[in-house]
Parts: sequence; structure tokens; C-alpha cells
Amino acid sequence: MNIAVAGTGYVGLVTGVCLASKGHHVWCVDVDEDKIRLMRQGKSPIYEEGLEELMGQCMDRLTFTTDYRSAYKNADVIFIGVGTPEKRDGSANLTYVYTVAGQIGESVEKDCVVVVKSTVPIGTNDKIENYIISRLKHPVKVDVASNPEFLAQGTAVRDTLHASRIVIGVENPEAGKVLKEVYKDFEAPKLVTNRRSAEMIKYASNDFLALKISYINEIANLCETVGANVEDVAKGMGFDKRIGDKFLHAGIGYGGSCFPKDTKALSWLASFNDNEIKTIKAAIEVNENQKLKLIKKARKYYDSFDGLTVAVLGLTFKPGTDDLREAPSLVNIPIMLEDGAKVKAWDPVGVNNYKKYYPDQIAYCDTLEETLKGADICFIFTEWEAVKKMDVSLFETYMKCPIILDGRNCFDPEQFKTVHVIYDSIGRDVVDYLYLDR
Repeated sequence: MNIAVAGTGYVGLVTGVCLASKGHHVWCVDVDEDKIRLMRQGKSPIYEEGLEELMGQCMDRLTFTTDYRSAYKNADVIFIGVGTPEKRDGSANLTYVYTVAGQIGESVEKDCVVVVKSTVPIGTNDKIENYIISRLKHPVKVDVASNPEFLAQGTAVRDTLHASRIVIGVENPEAGKVLKEVYKDFEAPKLVTNRRSAEMIKYASNDFLALKISYINEIANLCETVGANVEDVAKGMGFDKRIGDKFLHAGIGYGGSCFPKDTKALSWLASFNDNEIKTIKAAIEVNENQKLKLIKKARKYYDSFDGLTVAVLGLTFKPGTDDLREAPSLVNIPIMLEDGAKVKAWDPVGVNNYKKYYPDQIAYCDTLEETLKGADICFIFTEWEAVKKMDVSLFETYMKCPIILDGRNCFDPEQFKTVHVIYDSIGRDVVDYLYLDR
């Protein structure tokens, strides 16, 4: 089929490339000339495992352009995969979605299905369909469908090609048939429902996962108080198939482009409609507090960061991505800098993006050893494999005062019983084998 995809971010580009890998011809549309130029060279503008390689295999079926009229004019299906960032009040900003919808109305010259893949509030697809129809320049039939994505950054290609489910929300059964044809070579359960149910499935799914994360983080905080081990607790819970073992990893909160935005958007939508989802409001509050967990722990060891050298391992909100949106590092590092700390940071892919925020105030390091050298305290914000696999003796060898605050529980505390360090993690006993006067 001839498919157009509006937006070349995580959702749009991954969707376009994966559809091309199944034999469709895909036009990827973006307003950014530099991104288009880069993609025409077979290079991905985002860091996502396997994406650039898959692009290279499909370049004969991929067209990258800023000319939306040419892309939309004769498309059988048009996917909208642009961002819906959070507004100040927590609601979703639909400006980009409506801009694309208007362009589609002006450009289409044949019957087509417009698929909203962006995460939008319940009822948005109905409005988008009316908006497009009101702007049509040619006598064509346009159906709008909701097809939410369930990909995770770092595993987005795998999550798309081997999806847990494909949700199709339509009001016209013919549109459902078209989307089933689009996805005929994707082996995944396919649920066809109405548009509003499809929109709600996306929010309900993401927000439930955020709830699990916030719940286990609160349990972890209590574990520290009563002397329990949160990892054993989570393992014991996970054996129950009704609960499952996913998203029960205690840490310093969730980040990224989805969970923070989607929890706030659903909470706002409920309030706007005179409802209240108390569990979601609690998850938001818990997550904001959890991001500062390591700063609070640090106060046990130092009254101030003034004059201290602080090592930071990991800047991105999770491993496998260069995305910094809602990353704990963006909350914690400013506090350290304002308090007078000298910050040394390491991240395998996130440094260039972080330099956009702090080009000169931070010493960016190429190796873990360089980062740890001379540090008075170490914060671990991202569970990169290089960190999880490092020799823990490096902390004692290179740090001036080896106090490690691990926000992602990267290590088994037993690993530290042969080195002179303080290892303070989330929801577990502190390992204190640092033989210094404090």
C-alpha cells in the first residue's frame, strides 16, 4: 500500500520504517529539512536500537520529504505520529495534530484512511475527522481511525514488529478492513473497537504501568524503614500471575515521553469532566517525590554539595535511548550545581543532548574511570549495561570518598562486601564498609 507518515520522531519514524519492512511504500514527512537530509542518507536522527539498520534495508521503499502535499495526495493510508506535549495545566497540546489534519484536508485527492497514532485525549479522533472533512479540497471520502502505539523507547523496533497487540479504533467497518490489510503481516492479536475505546486503552495501559512503578517505589521506601528487601518483595509478588513481575523494579521514578505526560493528561481529562482518578493523582505525586530520593540520601553524608566533586553515571531517563525528557538527572544535577558542586558526568549516548542544557557547567567524561576519579560521592541515575557490568572495586580505586547512591539498584549489595565503600540503594539495607571518620 501507499502510506504516508506525518512526523519522524520515535512514533512516526519507527512506524514508517517498520511498515516499509513489511513491503509498503512509505512517505515519511517532517518540517525539519536537516532531519530529512539526514534520513535520506540512511541515518536516523534518533538513537534507537536496530532502527538505522532497518532503515538501510528498506531505503528503496522509503521516501523522506518536507513536501506533505505530494506525500498525502495519493496515499491510501496516512498515519499521524506527531508529538502531543504537555501543557502547563497537564492537558495534551494538540497543535501539531491539528496542523497535520489541516494539511491532509487540503492535500488528499483520493479516498483514504487517516490513522491517529499520536496519544490524544478521548474524543479527539471524532474532532479530527470533522476537522479534516471541513477542509477537504476534493470530493473524497476520509475515515479517521485510532491506532495507539505501545512501544517503549530503547525497544521500539521490536515492540512494533512483535507487538503485544494492535488496537484499531474505527466507526466505519471499512476503515477497519483497510488497517487489517496494513497489518496483515504483523503477528499480533488485533482488537477492533470504536475510536473512543481505542483512545482510552492507550491511556489506561500507560497509566496502569505508571501506577505499578509508583506503588513499588512506595513499598521500597517503607522497606528501608522496616528492614525489608524490596527486590525480594517484588520477586515474591511477581510469582503471582495476577500481578506479574514487570514494572516492579524499584528506583527513582519513571521518566520519558509517555508516562509523565499521559498520567497528567488523563488526570486533567478526568477533572475536566468532573471526575477524579485518585490513584493516578497519587502516582504523579509519588513519582515527583521519588526523583529526589538520592538527594535526600546524600544529606546523610554531606550537609552541602559545596566544594564536592560529584560523579554522575547516566543522564538519560532509561538505557537504550538518548532521550532526556523527564529524566531524574535534569531534576538532581541543577540542585548540585546550585549548591556549589563540581559535577562530572558519563552517559554513552545522552551527552550531546545534555549539553543543550548545560554546555559548560558540567565536565563530561568518556569513561567510567575518568568520571569517578577524585569524586566525593557518586549518583547512578541510569542503569546502563556498562554500569551494571563494571567492576565495583573501581569505586574504591578511583573515588576520593567512595559513597555510591544507586537510584536504579544496578548491583547486588553482596558485591560490595570486599571493598571499602558505602553503597546506598533503593529499598535495601545500606552496605557500609567505608573505614573513614565521618
